[in-house]
Amino acid sequence: MNHIDTLSVNAIRVLSADAVQKANSGHPGLPLGAAPMAYELWSGHMKHNPSDPGWKDRDRFVLSGGHGSMLLYSLLHLFGYGLTKEDLMNFRQMDSLTPGHPEYGHTLGVEATTGPLGAGMGMAVGMAMAEAHLAAVFNREGYPVVDHYTYVLGGDGCMMEGISSEAFSLAGTLGLGKLIVLYDSNRISIEGSTDIAFTENVQMRMEAFGFQVLTVEDGNDLEAIGRAIEEARADRSRPSFITIKTEIGYGCPAKQGKASAHGEPLGADNVAALRETLNWPLAEAFAVPDEVYRHYQELAKKGSAAQAQWEAVFEEYSEKYPELRALWDKYFDPKAAGELADQEGFWPAVDKAEATRSSSGRQIQFIKDHLPNFIGGSADLAPSNKTYMEGAGDFSRDNYGGRNLHFGVRELAMTAISNGLMLHGGLRAFAATFFVFSDYTKPMARLAALMGVPLTFVFTHDSIGVGEDGPTHEPIEQLAMFRSMPNFHVFRPADAAETAAAWESALKSTHTPTALVLSRQNLPQLAASGREALKGAYILEDSVKEFPDAILIATGSEVHLAVKAREILAGEGVDVRVVSMPSMDVFEEQSEAYREKVLPKAVRRRVAVEALDGFGWERYVGLDGAVVAMERFGASAPAGQLFEKFGFTAERVADAVRGLM
Repeated sequence: MNHIDTLSVNAIRVLSADAVQKANSGHPGLPLGAAPMAYELWSGHMKHNPSDPGWKDRDRFVLSGGHGSMLLYSLLHLFGYGLTKEDLMNFRQMDSLTPGHPEYGHTLGVEATTGPLGAGMGMAVGMAMAEAHLAAVFNREGYPVVDHYTYVLGGDGCMMEGISSEAFSLAGTLGLGKLIVLYDSNRISIEGSTDIAFTENVQMRMEAFGFQVLTVEDGNDLEAIGRAIEEARADRSRPSFITIKTEIGYGCPAKQGKASAHGEPLGADNVAALRETLNWPLAEAFAVPDEVYRHYQELAKKGSAAQAQWEAVFEEYSEKYPELRALWDKYFDPKAAGELADQEGFWPAVDKAEATRSSSGRQIQFIKDHLPNFIGGSADLAPSNKTYMEGAGDFSRDNYGGRNLHFGVRELAMTAISNGLMLHGGLRAFAATFFVFSDYTKPMARLAALMGVPLTFVFTHDSIGVGEDGPTHEPIEQLAMFRSMPNFHVFRPADAAETAAAWESALKSTHTPTALVLSRQNLPQLAASGREALKGAYILEDSVKEFPDAILIATGSEVHLAVKAREILAGEGVDVRVVSMPSMDVFEEQSEAYREKVLPKAVRRRVAVEALDGFGWERYVGLDGAVVAMERFGASAPAGQLFEKFGFTAERVADAVRGLM
């Protein structure tokens, strides 16, 4: 390692240690050990331009071990992405640009929010899939306008998490040759040596998944790291996995190689010892020699030159293939998806009972035909979820242009990968499974909400209506779980019109994920349903009086029960309003005046009806109201018998209203 490279690597180490020490909080171990591999990648191999972090053909870098965030922040600062020394000094402080874990959309240059270990691995696979798909759609001979790599850096913890195996198994199957994994193998976890819980041969596992497997014995050897990266880049038929053996807390004599280096400040004396061991020339915290800054500035110029070269090629491409340029603009137009609902055919007239999963399936076919960058799939359940797009092709190692994604039985990785597809840009993705298995998607759905990624979820088989498969497959508590998540919309539509509204809301969303929770069983079409469902809740059947005697609130398959109960009660002289509430989340975003119009405070006799857990309905029925809901797990029997057994009948709903009179 020459003088300037040594100083440049150690600048990452010292800045990271200083920031953690000043915050008295953080994880110095990973940045100290992984600084050489990160520097070598960013300086010599990765295509990126600090003056335009959004360049569409940049290489993507994901720090899956998000706890080592100071590694990334130091790189962003030194390369000139806009993070100042003061930003580093505010590490982990309120409202700073350097939060404890990297946050997408918050800090320029952060490609994905990471922290839950392994999540970055899955999202990187999604980014590599997006690159492969867009290249298949747009590239022409002599014009590789989509030609970039996805790099992801993670450690032992990322490899222990099951999500990494799920995602890498699929990546190998798909032959994603432009995905490169840098494995920071320091053999230390929070509790001590990885030997206490992790003794498998990781390299053999990755080889079995179909990866090219490379090893660098010395994590400080820039030349060896560089050779491995270039060897990985040269193999376009397989993703690559580079094990780089490092020492956690490298350069700190009292901490190097120890678990205590992982997640706590080194201590003032140890930071001083680090400087001495590394022969760092400056004693002042956060001070970096001018020659290091100048060196990083020169490195950054390579990215500007690379982008200028790409733009020249893209301009020629646009002139030679104007139809592809127009298609490119449509792919990267964030408003294109939201305009579909105004096109003829989006709102079909349906005159027969139909499962909302089937209604959704019809919408998907329409969207597929009108939105060319619409892509997605199911966790091995497409025929049941009604999500297979006819004529759109299957994404595979032999056809990256296909738009139907086959995730296999990998719900957790599916969701992370779908996040990655969206984060990459240019694609509008959806992911599907049975609603009960949404439990497996939850951690990555939460990241979608946190990042503001408008991923769409298609969750079918939404209640005890699943029937004979029994309680293991009948969701009960999942709806309340997703409704509790900030920045997440949940729609449980009652018929085809409300399902179309749910899809419209999902497609128009720019920063919020949406889940469509859909029935297996056929549901009747409701004469008064429609686009008002976009408001989250609306008056489906109104009372005669301005203030009804009672209000029935229902969702999904139970709305028609509420309508029938209203008819029963009307015959007894009880004036009832029926409110369909497909989305609590969206209803809460409406004006106070609209919410009061639908659910006037003066009417305290309210009954909510939903064939799932009743948790959360208290906010709408109040202390004087009632909830007809599931109070236990379901059972195995035909769906009709289950609804009868658990009291989801019009008469039971009418009884609940009578009990309040």
